[in-house]
Amino acid sequence: MTGYITEKIAVFFSLVKFEHTLFALPFALTGFFMGVNSDQGEFSLKLLVLIILAMVFARNSAMGFNRWADRITDAKNPRTASREIPSSRLSAPGVMVFVLINSLLFVVVAGMINNLTLILSIPALVILLGYSYLKRFTALSHYGVGLALGIAPSAAYISVTGELAAAPLILSLTVFFWSGSFDILYSVADREFDIAEGLHSIPASVGIKKALVISAAGHIPVPILLWLLYSECSYFGVLYIAGTLIFCLLLIYQHTIVKSNDLSRLNQAFFTSNGLASVIFAILAIADIYLLNP
Repeated sequence: MTGYITEKIAVFFSLVKFEHTLFALPFALTGFFMGVNSDQGEFSLKLLVLIILAMVFARNSAMGFNRWADRITDAKNPRTASREIPSSRLSAPGVMVFVLINSLLFVVVAGMINNLTLILSIPALVILLGYSYLKRFTALSHYGVGLALGIAPSAAYISVTGELAAAPLILSLTVFFWSGSFDILYSVADREFDIAEGLHSIPASVGIKKALVISAAGHIPVPILLWLLYSECSYFGVLYIAGTLIFCLLLIYQHTIVKSNDLSRLNQAFFTSNGLASVIFAILAIADIYLLNP
């Protein structure tokens, strides 16, 4: 019995791709410490734990619902046919129960933070769950992913201060362009399948070569926004600049290793490069806050 439970937990971890939390969580933590450093904020370990829990429950809800919504097309796609629902390791009703439980826990935790986060938890859930259906209607679906990840820094800041400010909004826009554009890059692998199934994506609409150009162009606002954030926040200094440079260099790197005629390093560009970029940036940005403002 214990072995069965352990196995099921492992399958659910696989379902939500918990390692992908590295895309949004570092930026949420940056938003949290920016809020702590504001005039309205102060550090609270309890609040930090609640924010991390909210991120986990939100992530579980979004990924679980995505897998449930895509279960039929996933079964047809050779790249995704081994996912948990198509391979029958998890049932579709079981995954929906998982989504509902995590959605409820997300709202409950949001209510434990403050009234504003409770109110905003509902539209946040609409975004987190709704983006899964965008590929059925628009080639701009990649920026639904960007919006879902981009709300994290502002949400964390609001959790600390009870209000939104320019700085976390700039960081949210940075994440929006960063993640929306790398989703275009990742989706080139499914171009032929998307066309065959009538699904919408930029690679399916304009081809792989143009999609790679659009993805790269979509990352151009990132260094501009990070510079604006530096200008907005007096507590950022040399470590933040170093983090920004590393972040941008890793963005450039991922575009140099993916070619229209060679997608063999796509996972390296998507997972390794972006995961490293977010973690390194967050560590250096947060360190800068505390080194300059002990």
